[in-house]
Amino acid sequence: MLHINRLWCKGCGICIAFCPKKALSLDAEGKAVHEPDKCVSCGLCEQYCPDLAIMLEGKPGKGKKEAAS
Repeated sequence: MLHINRLWCKGCGICIAFCPKKALSLDAEGKAVHEPDKCVSCGLCEQYCPDLAIMLEGKPGKGKKEAAS
């Protein structure tokens, strides 16, 4: 699940540039928004956001050790 903190987002567009599936865009207020149907949870938007406004929960591979035990 992708969360965008609208208070921290400055609308720089870096997340949009790095999204391989074009799942992000800027809304009328100039803030990043995403289309969940297009998002593949790659995490590039979170990694490159200079304002730390994007957080990806449930990253692939997270918690696999606990499930395998």
